[in-house]
Amino acid sequence: MFNFFSKKSQGEEKLFFSTDIHSHVVPGIDDGSPSVERSAELVGRMKGWGLEKLIVTPHVTQDTFENTPEIISEAYGQLQDGLRQAGIEVDTDYSAEYRIDEMFVEQLEAGLVRRLHGDYLLVENSYIQEPYNLDQILFQVSMKGFRPILAHPERYIYYYDKRNRYDELHGKGILFQVNLLSLAGYYGKEPKKIAEMLIEKDYVDFLGTDLHRRAHAEVIDKYICSKDYRRHREKLEGRIMNDELRGPSPK
Repeated sequence: MFNFFSKKSQGEEKLFFSTDIHSHVVPGIDDGSPSVERSAELVGRMKGWGLEKLIVTPHVTQDTFENTPEIISEAYGQLQDGLRQAGIEVDTDYSAEYRIDEMFVEQLEAGLVRRLHGDYLLVENSYIQEPYNLDQILFQVSMKGFRPILAHPERYIYYYDKRNRYDELHGKGILFQVNLLSLAGYYGKEPKKIAEMLIEKDYVDFLGTDLHRRAHAEVIDKYICSKDYRRHREKLEGRIMNDELRGPSPK
């Protein structure tokens, strides 16, 4: 039997929330976990951090990961089977991380997107440039009855010299989800700096692991035992909304 729990994650330090809304542990359909066995290992690590509910979110991206509801549902079933076989008991559900592109608009119009919970929907920008019609599409999302959560806004470098864009988007009701990996410094100094700026502005509505691989898990293990984590926890505890997304799966 594999030991899915690292020594560090078995210690006293745990995450201060119990629901993760962003990870790539569904096996074999994006750039995250390549297999059911690796998925079980990663989920075991997540459980060791104190997470009790995982809403897993494989990529849906035109020309790269063109996942349909059927593809995601089948792979999610494999994840559930793998967790049962590994004896890992954790509450799971699935949605997706939807790249704002033509494929997303088509799925949105066809009613093929799956909400996180309640009326929330996780979306992401391209890393190259902001979609030219971002505001229009986000308005469409709202008109369809969803509350958009923008994944890792601290990682879009084209906002670094236009920080007022964060004010505009959040002021329009777009919720922000920051990555633990950003706060840990995994992506570099600038994303961490921007993530901490968003904390100071009270713009961080959700946190996410954005867990793809073992290397990410190792970083998070160290982060939750760090002074940075305790500092961030002090500012965010009681303010983020992760645990509001617990409850029955969406229909």
